[in-house]
Amino acid sequence: MLPHRIPDANLAELPAACGVYVFHGEGALPLYIGKSVNIRSRVLAHLREPAEARLLAQTCRISWQRTAGEVGALLLESRWVKEQQPLFNKRLRRSRSLCAWMAAGKPAVLRLVHSRDHDFARSPGLFGLFSSAHAAQQALRSLAEDHRLCLARLGLESASSRGCFARQLGRCALCAGQDTPAAHDARLFTALGDWQVQAWPFDGAVGLVERDGDWVQTHVLQHWAYLGTVEGPHLALPASHRPPPFDLDGYRILVRPLLSDQAELLLASASAS
Repeated sequence: MLPHRIPDANLAELPAACGVYVFHGEGALPLYIGKSVNIRSRVLAHLREPAEARLLAQTCRISWQRTAGEVGALLLESRWVKEQQPLFNKRLRRSRSLCAWMAAGKPAVLRLVHSRDHDFARSPGLFGLFSSAHAAQQALRSLAEDHRLCLARLGLESASSRGCFARQLGRCALCAGQDTPAAHDARLFTALGDWQVQAWPFDGAVGLVERDGDWVQTHVLQHWAYLGTVEGPHLALPASHRPPPFDLDGYRILVRPLLSDQAELLLASASAS
């Protein structure tokens, strides 16, 4: 193991169970927050990793909070990192304004929209989640190059009688007369399929239930955001609850388990009866 100041007794107490762990130094703020399905194994792996030497040199102790499952650990890690902003965490640092491509109209036209102006959790026809307009435009240009799409029809450059710039490179089937507008747009939306942002599929909040033996936790979720965890198979919302803003990290954590057939869910309407 690498040199560190963590007491042996502290390491011996680490549970071989799912949850979130925290590296603490001398100051009030944590140094690093992580999650694992096996806290003990993951922390010991940190102690053997040369790249962690600077973190370990400042660490005095480790604390943890168990969760009944991996989704709960991911959600708790994300919340704690945002709230406490540990020195050594590079990801999940801050919530940020997002932009996405929205398909609207007939025929559908792509336009760039921002999360400050649109409800990303419930808006249909969104593609891609980007940190800036520049990143969104660059990604769409790359997609156009890969699929021989028209930059002018995508609104990425001005149209001209000679067609878009990609035609001069032999990369635009539409301007070369090899594609109809309808066929071009069909290829576009097929290519955009992997970027599609799933709208929140429920009328209100839901509870995602995780179990570890007899221990049951319910994670309360709405609009892809994490509202908190309650013990037992119950869905409880604060009386003055307001729908939360769209959260990118929450979306990435939750979209797969919530849309799968394997998640155990409690719906708000069912829990209230």
